[in-house]
Amino acid sequence: MTRIAAVHGVLPAHRYGQRELAGAVAALRPGAGQAGALAERFFAGAGVEFRHLAFPLERYPELGGFGRANDAWLTAAAELAEQAAARALDEAEIPSQRVDFVVSTTVTGIAVPSLEARLASRLGLREDVRRLPLFGLGCAGGAAGVAAVDDLLAGRPDGVALLLATELCSLTLRRADTSAANLLATALFGDGAGALVAVGDAAGAALGRTGPEVVATRSRLYPGTERLLGWEVGDSGFGILLGAELPELVRLHVGEEVASFLAAHDLKPGDVTAWICHPGGPRVLDVLEEELGLPATALAPSRASLARCGNLSSASVLHILRDVLAAGPPPPGSYGLMLALGPGFASELVLLRW
Repeated sequence: MTRIAAVHGVLPAHRYGQRELAGAVAALRPGAGQAGALAERFFAGAGVEFRHLAFPLERYPELGGFGRANDAWLTAAAELAEQAAARALDEAEIPSQRVDFVVSTTVTGIAVPSLEARLASRLGLREDVRRLPLFGLGCAGGAAGVAAVDDLLAGRPDGVALLLATELCSLTLRRADTSAANLLATALFGDGAGALVAVGDAAGAALGRTGPEVVATRSRLYPGTERLLGWEVGDSGFGILLGAELPELVRLHVGEEVASFLAAHDLKPGDVTAWICHPGGPRVLDVLEEELGLPATALAPSRASLARCGNLSSASVLHILRDVLAAGPPPPGSYGLMLALGPGFASELVLLRW
C-alpha cells in the first residue's frame, strides 16, 4: 500500500483579520449600501478569523482583469509550491532526485507549462519525472490528488511521489460581482499551498517510513448537480458558482456515501479516529457532524484550520492532515478518513490506517 512519508503546508506572509479584509473588499467594489451590509454578514458568519493573502492588501487594486491576476498567480503560486515541496521532501528525508511522480492540483490560476513543470528544475527533480497536472477539481483536489498518487504507486511499489496543491483564491476576486455566492466566497477562501510525499510498498520498507498508509479511495459524482459548485469563466476571469442548497445536498448524499465507503471495509463512522475533512464552511461541517453522528471533537481540526486561514480549496486537507500528524499520530491500527467535496458536484474519500 501507498504510505505517506511527510506532509507540509505553507501560507503567504501577509496575514489579515477578517474585519480588516471585509473593509478592504468593500473598498474595491463599486457602490456600497445593501451589498456592503450583506458582505459584512457573510464575513462575520464564515467561521474565519484570519486569512493569508499572496500579496499585501494595497497591491490588489492593481490586479484588476484576468490577465494581470493570472500573471501575479504564476509568480506567487510557484514560490509557495516550491516552499511546500522542499519542506515536505526535507521532512521525509527523501532527495528530490528520488521522486518518480509529481501530481499538482490547482483551480485558481492557469499555467502552461503547468506549475510542476515550472518547478521541476528549481526543486531538482529528474528530467524523466512523470507529471500529472490536475485542474478543475476545486476543493476536492487535495484528496483526489492523494488518490491519484496511490494509483500511480500501485504500479510502481519502489516509487516515490510528490503531490502539490496550490491555491491563491484572493486572485479570483470579481469586483463588480455583488451576488451572494461571490460575497460568500470572498468571505471564506484564503491562499495557501500544501505538499505531500508518498512512497510505494517497497520504497517504504527500504526507507523505513512509518506514516499512515492509504487503504482505499473512492470518487463519486452526483448527477444533476453540475451547476451547484464551480467556475463560470468570463472576460473578467473566474466567477464562482456556489449554490445555497449545498449543505442540504451534503445531507442528502454525502453522509450515506461515507457510511457506505466505510462499511465496505467493515467500519462505521465511530471507528474512525482521525477526520481529515475539508472545511467547506461552518454549515457544511455542521451537516457532516450531524449526519455521521460525530462528537464535536471529531471535526475540530477542520474548524481550527478554517478559523486560522480560511478555506484553502484543494490545499486545506493537506494542512489539516499535517495538523493531525503534528498533534501526535493515532495509535497503530487506527483509521483516518480524508473527505473533500468539489465541483461536479462530487466527493472524494481516502481511507487511511496508521
